[in-house]
Amino acid sequence: MIDNFDVFMGKIFKKTGIDLTKYKRPQMERRLTALRDKHGYRDFNAYFDAINQNESLYYEFLDRMTINVSEFFRNDNRWLVLAERIFPEFLKQKRKLKIWSAACSTGEEPYTIALILSRFLPPAEIEVLATDIDENAIVRAKTGVYHERSLTAVPHDLRKKYFTAKDGGMYEISSEIKRCVKFQKQNLLEDRFDTNFDLIVCRNVIIYFTEEAKDMLFHKFAAALRSGGILFVGSTEQIFNPQVYGFRTYDTFFYEKN
Repeated sequence: MIDNFDVFMGKIFKKTGIDLTKYKRPQMERRLTALRDKHGYRDFNAYFDAINQNESLYYEFLDRMTINVSEFFRNDNRWLVLAERIFPEFLKQKRKLKIWSAACSTGEEPYTIALILSRFLPPAEIEVLATDIDENAIVRAKTGVYHERSLTAVPHDLRKKYFTAKDGGMYEISSEIKRCVKFQKQNLLEDRFDTNFDLIVCRNVIIYFTEEAKDMLFHKFAAALRSGGILFVGSTEQIFNPQVYGFRTYDTFFYEKN
């Protein structure tokens, strides 16, 4: 008998282009089973029929699958490497940097990049590409409105300059920082990448992929970087054999293309 979840994965791939087989199965199946049960569906066939007909259920599914948990300057000591070493080095070479925030979730990461660069350049000269598979997350990112708890690590001067308090403990990022970031939908595992990036930031998503998917993704990132470009990954995503992908370790969780 074919496993109910296998059939579900096949249907999801046909509907969305998202290949759930490239994610670690136990975590993904557990997460989606909990979501299915929450709405009272007896099996994944019934759950798929529901999300195929109900847009709000579909977007909830995408949100759960893509693990949209983020905040500004997450693991702030790692961002200091960008601010104090990488960006100053890059900007000695050229003023226009090509930067990509991959799997950007609700936008805190690409906006963090733009905020750091605003210490070096006028916002009008900053451009960050930000992509995610979840259209709902991208819509939320474009609004640029966040709860105060997401701003805990934002330096005081940047918070004062670029954020405006709203009702209910919410803050909106300034329009000049919003304009620095271009959001697009993208499936990391299936879509082709642009090339010649100076910096690619992809944090706290690779951990959910299978080893085969990780290997493929690191090769794709390496091909997308220019020589001397940097890949910045999450604190649980260290690459133990960077040379296989043509990288050398620049710093902890930072890899430079040879």
